[in-house]
Amino acid sequence: MQPYGALADVYDAMMDDFDYPKWAEYYRALLGRAGVSPGTVYDAGCGTGSMALEFAKLGARVTGADLSEAMLRRAAEKFRRAGESAMLVRQDICDLSVPRPVDAVVAACDGVNYLLTEERLRAFFRAARRAIRPGGALAFDISSRHKLEVRLGNAFFGEERDEIAYLWENRLDAERHLIRMDVTFFVREADGRYRRFQEEHVQRAHGEEELVRLLREEGFSGIEVFGDRTFAPPAEGEERLHFLARRA
Repeated sequence: MQPYGALADVYDAMMDDFDYPKWAEYYRALLGRAGVSPGTVYDAGCGTGSMALEFAKLGARVTGADLSEAMLRRAAEKFRRAGESAMLVRQDICDLSVPRPVDAVVAACDGVNYLLTEERLRAFFRAARRAIRPGGALAFDISSRHKLEVRLGNAFFGEERDEIAYLWENRLDAERHLIRMDVTFFVREADGRYRRFQEEHVQRAHGEEELVRLLREEGFSGIEVFGDRTFAPPAEGEERLHFLARRA
């Protein structure tokens, strides 16, 4: 099954404790370090559009891109309900295109972890650089190698909520820094019965130095790396890293 297919129906419920407004404010401040006021933003891997919507509320003209049609449908509904507008497109972020250059490309919430090879990473960085105007910036975050390999590793866990329960099993390929996540969901329907579906997700635990090197080789400069929603260097055992790369 394509990741984020059936999951689109329950994704927002699973992320109900995620503070999107604070994340959007952080990204605005992060881009501000590069002298970028994001009037136009390309949200790479926008999912159900929660982050893109917050950028729109901050006054940006937003393009949201995702490979999942189901996620994009949810995003369109969300924008309609909020009375905001965005261009929502089905695109592979490694082959992203925009009608005119944007101030910033943002990839939040692990999108870059789903790029499993150096070739895919380079393709995304190259496409992002083409899409960004001179003086603009690329900003993204990843789940760190420590988080994916040490904390999550080969873990098995689950959770039960009012309407949703899930079982989550990880399998770590330490040699290739890949973690496979097999997730089984049980969603309560209106008649009280539960619908069961499964998804497999694969992420790569990228190294900080590797990403900085690839960004430089693909033409970015002034690259900075920070800890989880801070403007300080990552601490030992940091679980999330934020990257800021300037487009000269």
